[in-house]
Amino acid sequence: MSGTENQMTGAEIVLQALKDNGVEHIFGYPGGAVLPIYDEIFQQEDIEHILVRHEQGAGHMAEGYARSTGKVGVMLVTSGPGATNAVTPLQDALMDSIPLVCLTGQVPTTLIGSDAFQECDTVGITRPCTKHNWLVKDVNELAGVIHEAFRIAQSGRPGPVVVDIPKDVQFATGTYTPPSAAPIQKSYQPKLQGDANQIAAAVSLMRSARRPVIYSGGGVVNSGPEASRLLRELVEITGFPITSTLMGLGAYPASGKNWLGMLGMHGSYEANMAMHDCDVMVCIGARFDDRITGRLNAFSPNSKKIHIDIDPSSINKNVRADVPILGDVGAILEDMVRQWRAAAKDYDKTVQNDWWTSIAKWRARNSFAYKASDDVIMPQYAIQRLYELTKDRDTYITTEVGQHQMWAAQFYGFEHPNRWMTSGGLGTMGYGFPAAIGVQVAHRDSLVIDIAGDASIQMCIQEMSCAVQYNLPVKIFILNNQYMGMVRQWQQLLHGNRLSNSYTEAMPDFVKLAEAYGGVGIACDKPGDLDGAIQEMIDVKRPVIFDCRVANLANCFPMIPSGKAHNEMLLPDEATDEAVANAIDAKGRQLV
Repeated sequence: MSGTENQMTGAEIVLQALKDNGVEHIFGYPGGAVLPIYDEIFQQEDIEHILVRHEQGAGHMAEGYARSTGKVGVMLVTSGPGATNAVTPLQDALMDSIPLVCLTGQVPTTLIGSDAFQECDTVGITRPCTKHNWLVKDVNELAGVIHEAFRIAQSGRPGPVVVDIPKDVQFATGTYTPPSAAPIQKSYQPKLQGDANQIAAAVSLMRSARRPVIYSGGGVVNSGPEASRLLRELVEITGFPITSTLMGLGAYPASGKNWLGMLGMHGSYEANMAMHDCDVMVCIGARFDDRITGRLNAFSPNSKKIHIDIDPSSINKNVRADVPILGDVGAILEDMVRQWRAAAKDYDKTVQNDWWTSIAKWRARNSFAYKASDDVIMPQYAIQRLYELTKDRDTYITTEVGQHQMWAAQFYGFEHPNRWMTSGGLGTMGYGFPAAIGVQVAHRDSLVIDIAGDASIQMCIQEMSCAVQYNLPVKIFILNNQYMGMVRQWQQLLHGNRLSNSYTEAMPDFVKLAEAYGGVGIACDKPGDLDGAIQEMIDVKRPVIFDCRVANLANCFPMIPSGKAHNEMLLPDEATDEAVANAIDAKGRQLV
């Protein structure tokens, strides 16, 4: 562009910058401070705008879109309450490393600081919940800032960014700078290649292991499909057992012979025992959060730890790494696989035989067992049947937060990355449904299911209107137990069964609610009817709310009580109130 060709209004610059960064969909809600941008949206057809019903929904839709595609999710909101409503998804995306660009309107520059109508300090409010943010006061800087926002959101450890655009800047005319000519913020240059000496040290340590375990996280998924392929190759050539965080599910297939299942608070017995007793732990793209480690001073006490991560602040933050490797998971795995293969002739996998014998004994414990029933649908059974009826389809799964989320992680097997969208770090109730809408926007012909709880689904239920408007046939599969299930479980086991405000006494009729929005409602309360009802849900080409009435008081096990070690987990047949009481620390305190 040259001369007058690159002269545009700020609003035009926004749309051009989005197009030049490959954006095809944005999720948003209009308001006074973004009307110039919405006017430009009206006059173009390259980018589809999805009208949400609440700004929180816009953020979670953008997250689901990003997580399922590997692209940057984009949301557009107005000033004041529009921006503050975006805080929850921004923090959610920050903790789960989801690339998000949030464009916010702001009052005119002349009114900033005057407590103008719908004014708030968006940059100040969002600074702690973004990788970076900008207030753009000069229209000539707008294009460059947006380009940089996309670069920062998706490079290094992915995350959310905010670009705050005053209304007068949207009206002003300035020069558009294409991405190729935009200045790069030199202070942000993530390190991608791992240190060769550290990788060699890691491979040497791995070769000395007798009780190894690979602990993978969401960073493998974020790095892209090649990282997941390399992870699978590393497992194959080393013969090591592998477990994963909640966010890492699907990077290694659930059907793989070396798969131990998810680890952590509600992870499998074999995964947690392997983590506790291993002598070498290879942590790949995970951050040692509290739901994984349990009590830190009892976490894997006799192991040497290799930690691969692109975020320097994550290394040695919670757990000391014996061999830290900073860089992109995919690049480091490629080097690691190459080095291992170069010396593979000298490695004897039989040194792991005793280790695999121990793992087999732990597996035989069948830690996900539950008592079946012919009279009432057990929630675990509901997930199992959902899995069996959808596993051979082009299926994407999202969840809300609570017991149903953990049961989904335990009983739904993921064979591929980017098929599992859930709120891990922040644990945001209301995430799953709008995230599913975002996934469905990106994958119009796929089967997208939100596994929900009766409490969580009501947090963002208004987005049913969005799904109907855009003919997005998302399926909401509610495990309806009439309770805030995980809250009720902790109250039962750890607070003397004093069920304080965890029972919902005014539950809506979900079938009628679906119909009121223009969707389809299905209800089922008998195990014998479940398969047929699930098949009906799958076959309907419209948004569906499936009210699956499950056992009211089922608890989610295994379970590591907070502050306990991996080898102190409670199994289904041991988890009596007395057993849990005995697991509480000497001071008699227990926190969720």
